[in-house]
Amino acid sequence: MKVFVAGATGRVGQEVVKLLLQANHQVVAGARHVDRLDDATNLQKVTLDLHDSVADLTKLLLGCDAVIFTGGSRGKDLLQTDLNGAVKLMMAAEQVGSKRFVHLSSAFALDQEKWATIPSLASLTDYNIAKFFSDKWLMDETHLDYTIVQPGSLTEEPATGKIALNVKDGGTNPIPDVAHILVACLDHPNTIGQVLIMHSGDTEIDAALNKVK
Repeated sequence: MKVFVAGATGRVGQEVVKLLLQANHQVVAGARHVDRLDDATNLQKVTLDLHDSVADLTKLLLGCDAVIFTGGSRGKDLLQTDLNGAVKLMMAAEQVGSKRFVHLSSAFALDQEKWATIPSLASLTDYNIAKFFSDKWLMDETHLDYTIVQPGSLTEEPATGKIALNVKDGGTNPIPDVAHILVACLDHPNTIGQVLIMHSGDTEIDAALNKVK
């Protein structure tokens, strides 16, 4: 597949790019500072500014089969980047026919009742508001074949390759595991139309995805 990665120089995005290249996909890596990306076969680097218009974003997505959205402002520009930037990229994907859209969100972003009851979410309310509305737009206002991945707190720990899905509590995820599931969703059509709430667990990632229905 030819896959567009939004936020390709971020902590998760860099890992996503590596895994896609290892799987022999063609990768269009979108980021504000593409000079931070190493050159590689099957890798095209493009400057991505999520403040740009939908018309400008469509030019970056031409020919792409799928989009993996890992972009984010780390709390500095939640409305224009994390929320509206994501929505505009969804609009652009629909316009150019990039049907598959895998969206990195946040655990329980769609369940506002949990924001005040899970300690790790207490400081992330504004971020979760942005993710709530971008997730809802993807689900309700597009015809994209979406998967929304909602991990717990991201950590710098090594990959475990194991997760728990449909969790009810807070938890953590090593960044490489989050990247792994984002990429693996492309090979699991049963994840289309699903919201995957996850944290580290005891089930191999592909085995866990195989059980999604």
